[in-house]
Amino acid sequence: MGNPKAFLTVPRKEAGYRPVHDRIHDFGEVEQTLNTRDRQEQASRCMDCGVPFCHWACPLGNKDPEWNDALYRGEWETAYKLLKKTNPFPEFTGRICPALCEKACVLYHTTGEAVTNRENEAAIAERAFLEGYVTIENPVRNGKKVAVVGSGPAGLAAANALNYMGYAVTVFEKNEAAGGLLRYGIPNFKLNKQIIDRRIRVMEQEGICFRYGEEIMFNIQCSMFNEFSAVILATGTPTARDLKVPGRELKGVHLALELLSQQNRVLAGMEFSKEERITAKGKHVLVIGGGDTGSDCIGTAHRQGCKSVTQIEIMPKPPVGHNPSTPWPNWPVILKTTSSHEEGCTRRWNINTLEFLGENGKVTGVRVQEIDWKPNPEGGRPIMVEKGEPEIIKADLVLLAMGFLKPDHPQYPPNVFVCGDAANGASLVVRAIASGLQTAKKVNEFLNS
Repeated sequence: MGNPKAFLTVPRKEAGYRPVHDRIHDFGEVEQTLNTRDRQEQASRCMDCGVPFCHWACPLGNKDPEWNDALYRGEWETAYKLLKKTNPFPEFTGRICPALCEKACVLYHTTGEAVTNRENEAAIAERAFLEGYVTIENPVRNGKKVAVVGSGPAGLAAANALNYMGYAVTVFEKNEAAGGLLRYGIPNFKLNKQIIDRRIRVMEQEGICFRYGEEIMFNIQCSMFNEFSAVILATGTPTARDLKVPGRELKGVHLALELLSQQNRVLAGMEFSKEERITAKGKHVLVIGGGDTGSDCIGTAHRQGCKSVTQIEIMPKPPVGHNPSTPWPNWPVILKTTSSHEEGCTRRWNINTLEFLGENGKVTGVRVQEIDWKPNPEGGRPIMVEKGEPEIIKADLVLLAMGFLKPDHPQYPPNVFVCGDAANGASLVVRAIASGLQTAKKVNEFLNS
């Protein structure tokens, strides 16, 4: 800990976002970066706590105090090596992780200004690629083959770890490129896809084989189970939660990922017919769902040229700043305002969707009902009660962003392992990476037992 008083004298400083009037006209990353001096000064705020809650809260067990100290001292390569020990893809998490570590930071709990761990992590990763600290390793092969089905963060993490252990790893991906939700669910303005491509090139040079456009249909007789020493299923949560209310069949009502994945493919050069294209251009957009996916839809709608965006959420509005009902060590459920919200959005809570309305087969509006939540006398989930009269929200495009359903799996042979969202249900990218690493260890133990 090079500067024991920095947390007292250096305020938290974030890089911030590009100006709204500039960023809404393109899909470039919205987040800016600090200069080297400011970044190292931010790292100096880490207090090297006796009990580092950041390390405990991170699903990967990142040792933030260690690499923050190295960063503060200007030892960027050391910082990267420390970071790589626990996190194989800091360039991903440094951009899109909600930073569980920062909500666990002692400074967050005492001053409300956590160490900028996420931004520091991203800066270390980018310097590593720029300065050549990311080197190509050539593991000694052990003669065993492992298949990984799915190339999202869990599959990539498992493949990467097993490759370093000496296994010949083949990754099967049903889409045209690797990344899973990183590529097809997260907009480019949060994660430029060249960042994914850069990592995939490293993994390929280190010996991992990627096979695209191959969708594997699983059953207990699947031939793949015999062709490979072990098989890892990292297929994510492909089924989105739908909203089965009258009018769902109307044109213009889409699942969120239909818009997000198509837009990312368009940016990658893929072409769609006028009938296939989902666009918010010139439309009043309604987003149903208050999470990150809904926020991503808002930012995408602005960049496509929408007239307006409204986001509704069935749950109550969270408090600002502090929520006494979710004390530490729970995740603080507080109002989150994203870069997309800052670009313009009407946000409403306690709104239930009753019906999609339309003319000539196209959606024109949504009938909704304001509701309240009352305590359940029998315990469990609160009871929803109507409040006021139903109303109609004008909408030419409706996007359903209500999460994903946890998949069910049959009983597989003992050499088959399930990881990431496919095993645990939809969660954070950092948790998917952690699951992939844990599953790689289980595979190694199984094949050497």
